[in-house]
Amino acid sequence: MLPVKQERFLALDVFRGMTICFMIIVNTPGNGHYAYAPLNHAAWNGFTPTDLVFPSFLFAVGNAMSFVMAKWVDMSQSQVLGKIFKRTFLIFLLGYLLYWFPFIGLDKSGNVGLLPISHTRILGVLQRIALCYGIGSLMIYYLKPKTSLIICIIILIAYWPIMYMFGNPADPLSLTGNAGLRFDKWLMGEDHMYHGEGIAFDPEGWLSTLPAVGNVIAGYLAGKFIQEKGKTYETLAKLMLVGFGLLVIAYFWDLGFPINKKLWTSSFVLYTVGLDCIIISAVMYVIDFLQITRWTYFFQVFGKNPLFIYLLSEVGATILFVLHAQPKVSVFAWLYNNIFRHAGLYFGSFLFAVSFMLFCWVIGYFLDKKKIYVRV
Repeated sequence: MLPVKQERFLALDVFRGMTICFMIIVNTPGNGHYAYAPLNHAAWNGFTPTDLVFPSFLFAVGNAMSFVMAKWVDMSQSQVLGKIFKRTFLIFLLGYLLYWFPFIGLDKSGNVGLLPISHTRILGVLQRIALCYGIGSLMIYYLKPKTSLIICIIILIAYWPIMYMFGNPADPLSLTGNAGLRFDKWLMGEDHMYHGEGIAFDPEGWLSTLPAVGNVIAGYLAGKFIQEKGKTYETLAKLMLVGFGLLVIAYFWDLGFPINKKLWTSSFVLYTVGLDCIIISAVMYVIDFLQITRWTYFFQVFGKNPLFIYLLSEVGATILFVLHAQPKVSVFAWLYNNIFRHAGLYFGSFLFAVSFMLFCWVIGYFLDKKKIYVRV
């Protein structure tokens, strides 16, 4: 008997591509001081469209797992675990090397040498993706989907009192007083943490990674549900209802545990999962019900090589910052100041980001035409 060919869902591929596309745009403005408000993260509590990008990527990782799991059935436990741990390690390592890149630089004496590992950030975007993928994969492989969901709910509920009990009693959810900051300082030390907030604070810290696993599990459950129920109005209706229900719960939970991307609060998880369910429903409706698909290839290019294109965007931006067109003027700044800034401070910054995104798309396009897909 021939095996049944697993159906691909274009909407899920497009959703992943849309996430990568928007991620590049928000990560590479021509000048960060002149980015439109929706293209900036919320300063602390609150939410902007940019705050949806990272959790949507995790949601897409879960979507992809729903297709991969079917291939694990005929594999031995050691083979499956080997794949999970290998992929987790490689993605984590790539994220770490990304922050160490370009590996060499000038020391205080002006001598060229290796950038010190002692001051390299340990955690980050890819590292969180790796950890959430690894934990989520093990949960799905060993436990039933319902059990995995219950565990995620327990984590989200427990994360709430943990943040209040172990944070600074005066303000346990502040930038300087939250429990995640205290744990990261104790475990890693300030030199290995992110300093973009003005102090040592890691928005992808160890503690806040636990609730982020919920975004992956939710993506897996949504992908599995879509595959089992098919492209029907019932599927769309139920996804929309779940999404709306999660938004309502998140709205009320926000009153006691504010929606906060940098702390990855439980209300933030529910809010982003709810939005992702609604967005996927909308994409499915346009593609599978209205049959409007001519626009989808643009995002498929990103979706077919998501990890490579993301790395390309980060490494490319770093190279533009490291190389100098003039003394003390990076190529990145020179391009913005001499070309894009003429369109206006804010619009020019936006055009720079879109142009950089299109450059990454062209590379992805050539890879797709050559049938080259980078996997780890």
